[in-house]
Amino acid sequence: MKLAILSCSPRCYSTRRLKEAAVGRGCKVKVLNTLRFGIDLAQGDPDLYYRGKHLSTYDAVLPRIGASITYFGTAVVRQFEQMDVFCANSSNGISNSRDKLRSLQILSRHHIGMPETTFVRDRSDVLPAIERVGGAPVIIKLLEGTQGVGVILADSVKVAEAIIETLQSARQNVLVQKFVAESKGRDIRAFVVGDQVVASMRRVAQGSEFRSNVHRGGRTEGVDLDETFRETAVRSAQIMGLRVAGVDMLEGRDGPQVMEVNSSPGLEGIETVTGLDVAGAIIDYMRAQIDFPEMDVRQRLTVSRGYGVAELYIPEGSGYVGRTLEESKLRESDINVLTLNRGTTVIPNPKASRVLEPGDRLLCFGKLEAMRDMVPPRARRARRPRIRTLPPNPGEPS
Repeated sequence: MKLAILSCSPRCYSTRRLKEAAVGRGCKVKVLNTLRFGIDLAQGDPDLYYRGKHLSTYDAVLPRIGASITYFGTAVVRQFEQMDVFCANSSNGISNSRDKLRSLQILSRHHIGMPETTFVRDRSDVLPAIERVGGAPVIIKLLEGTQGVGVILADSVKVAEAIIETLQSARQNVLVQKFVAESKGRDIRAFVVGDQVVASMRRVAQGSEFRSNVHRGGRTEGVDLDETFRETAVRSAQIMGLRVAGVDMLEGRDGPQVMEVNSSPGLEGIETVTGLDVAGAIIDYMRAQIDFPEMDVRQRLTVSRGYGVAELYIPEGSGYVGRTLEESKLRESDINVLTLNRGTTVIPNPKASRVLEPGDRLLCFGKLEAMRDMVPPRARRARRPRIRTLPPNPGEPS
């Protein structure tokens, strides 16, 4: 495997360890400065230049995109994707993870536990927002803060109001989040590679500091996660579109509470505390996956006129409840079921004998008109406005 590591910090621990692990496994590897790329676009021929020269061919790319260069960094990763090169993390996944609001919006519809969170802009909406998350104390977070920077604990409503007003006056977007007191200044970092957690640690805040980040002086210790935490971490990374991720979770009364999914997690802390070769696990995974580059499914599937991707919901009382997929006659209507979502379970390529249940959600590809006819009448009327003929303008002949 010929591997490119995208990094602006070739001497940092994570980059050095990844290169070392790749070389040790017989890979050809180069560390490429993300900011030195040139992106060339032409009809049917996306291409890349590096330091002014045409980039040679690579089998795989491992992005280590810093927060300060997210826009350009994800553009470079996206170009590799358009060139059908395997990328350990997708450009879309990196973009999703960088914006705390966007990441929580994406996770919230998938039954992933998270602290109650709200986002408002108008000053008059701040007090109601604080009340909705349970009142003070609350956590106030900058949308694009990293390593604990821009995370503030407000002990009272008045203090929270003042902090939010100050940050908003500086044109900073902030989230207001419930303070999970039972976590007691601790959180879990689960390192996900592919579909498994390869290492995990607990970070514990020191002294009066409530933030457990290592960069804030937090202490680390290895931890053996139970299946609930493991499953939550893996599902969170997959939902975000990340194959390599650090998933940060609080230990709440109701189970894991996801705070953040990091697309460029550091290796030093977790390898030091666990003694595990996390860098090697990443390289091994990439070597096994290089034949499956990231592709934008909607981009590929919706280019056929009249065809597209849609999610169909099976409500209580539907005529499809109790029928098998074969009996539903979807295939005869030129509708293919790609996945069946049942609660938190995803069933890929469900068999024709699979019996449909209330609450099932079917991700389908097929004729849009046929799928549109499966939407309940009330919802369909809301989505398909009637087109009426405009009356003639006054003074114009009819």
